[in-house]
Amino acid sequence: MTTETVRFTDLALSEPVLKAIADVGYEQPSPIQAESIPHLLNGDDLLGLAQTGTGKTAAFALPLLTRVDMKLKTPQILVLAPTRELAIQVSEAFQTYAKHMKGFHVLPIYGGQSFDTQLRGLRRGVHVIVGTPGRVMDHLRRKTLDISNLKALVLDEADEMLRMGFIDDVEWILEHTPKERQTALFSATMPKEIRRVTKRYQRDPKEVSIASETRTGENIEQRYWMVSGTNKLDALTRILEVENTDAMIIFVRTKNATVELAEKLEARGYAAAALNGDMNQQLRERTIERLKNGKLDIVVATDVAARGIDVVRVSHVLNYDIPYDSEAYVHRIGRTGRAGRSGTAILFVAPREKRLLHTIENSTKQKLSRMELPSGEMVTQQRTDQFKQTLLDTIAKTKELEFFDEMLASFSHDHNVSPEQIASALALLAQKERPLQVEFKNVKAYNERDDRSSRSDRPERGNRGERGGERGGERGGRNRSSEVESGMQRYRIEVGREHECRPGDIVGAIANEANIDSKNIGHIKLNDSFSTVDLPEGMPKEMFQTLRNVRVRGQKINITLAQESDSKGEAPKRGADFKKKPRGDFKKKRTFKKRED
Repeated sequence: MTTETVRFTDLALSEPVLKAIADVGYEQPSPIQAESIPHLLNGDDLLGLAQTGTGKTAAFALPLLTRVDMKLKTPQILVLAPTRELAIQVSEAFQTYAKHMKGFHVLPIYGGQSFDTQLRGLRRGVHVIVGTPGRVMDHLRRKTLDISNLKALVLDEADEMLRMGFIDDVEWILEHTPKERQTALFSATMPKEIRRVTKRYQRDPKEVSIASETRTGENIEQRYWMVSGTNKLDALTRILEVENTDAMIIFVRTKNATVELAEKLEARGYAAAALNGDMNQQLRERTIERLKNGKLDIVVATDVAARGIDVVRVSHVLNYDIPYDSEAYVHRIGRTGRAGRSGTAILFVAPREKRLLHTIENSTKQKLSRMELPSGEMVTQQRTDQFKQTLLDTIAKTKELEFFDEMLASFSHDHNVSPEQIASALALLAQKERPLQVEFKNVKAYNERDDRSSRSDRPERGNRGERGGERGGERGGRNRSSEVESGMQRYRIEVGREHECRPGDIVGAIANEANIDSKNIGHIKLNDSFSTVDLPEGMPKEMFQTLRNVRVRGQKINITLAQESDSKGEAPKRGADFKKKPRGDFKKKRTFKKRED
């Protein structure tokens, strides 16, 4: 059985892990996953030579999770990562793959975050630790991290840790781990220092080497947009307004997202459909055929579902969700620029995903150009040009206009109005559903300082960068005051620091689901297990119910009206009565409103 025909269900992974894989929408393992998983399930040490972005996180997370003893509440897996950002990314992946393992806990530990936060997590009991070398050493020296029951240790991006000067720290940690533990080392290159570590600390490791296929077509223009709090859907529709597209494939990570986004685009007047692994072959082929013959203009797809699509008229590929795998990026954008044509690829990148952008650029050896969102003026111009062209096409139908010529000439004479006034009135009526004049609220340009708290480009040793701790993540001046401003109301949400939540996550989720401009979201205060956020008074009950089900960092926020006892950490009363708020005040403030664009 070749790696091309292997499916996750062919591997001896546990049922909860397989269920999580199905939820995510993965069907076929990448080469590094197909070759690594059996060795790690067998308990072998592993030496993996693979480029960043080939899917190696799942290559070690899936088999190691299968072997976790859920009854044991001490760390069984330790992953060492060179940067804070990678540690967070890997811990999120573990959490995703373990979503059906009841009681599972993973904890990222890194410099720049307060020790208290990490100690609380350790005392709660964790199964997996993902950390940077300096902070792991600190905990081991303080004896706050018990690794006596460690089953496996993973060195992720070993050559990067060498480049950043961590190799001595890594060896110190290895020497303080149980001798019988399993060791997996992944590296893009194999310098002699890394080879020395493998010979000294690994026992007869199985070697897996994966060649990276990362060339992109020169006929594909590649651009990215840096997400800066603006709703992704609004950004997408702006782009669709001004880009000269024929057909487009939009890539998202999950099956559910394909359906949700396709429905939202249809509601905005676009001919869109979902394409995912839950669809049978007949329906999948029918969707692709509709894309080919022009009955569909947009397909929203997952990676697996879009494999093998060859539709010449696909002029654009848009990565709505950035891929974790650079090879997946190459395969995605390869759906455009077919048959010698030129194509365009656009990538949405959140500030915390910058590292994935750099990985894609490094792997493909191609710099993506940064794009700005189309302005209201640009969209107005585009709609006006289209409207004028529609007029010219209609005027060309001379015979069909004879009746209307006579009727409007009579109307002009009877009511003493000019033909220009009549034309203007008809134009106003014609554009009612799609206004020609478009205004957007100013979009704040993304600033490097906006995510300075998540920078991880420089090495950290010991306690460096710890001063200020987690509070550095409370950005944007949203935590300056504890008083509720006039016209605002304070709410409590059940997500906080222990969920690795940041104010930007809260702003993005509420802005997205409530269609409220981020500037109307007030003071945010992060606590350990919950947070408070100030929102405009008079929230409609329907919107409140919608927000209760919103998830931030995978946690349902269960929004409620905040009580005075919140400051003491007590639970608020549930079931706030919003009927007491006058709906007229809500409408007058015009803070929550349906977007017209």
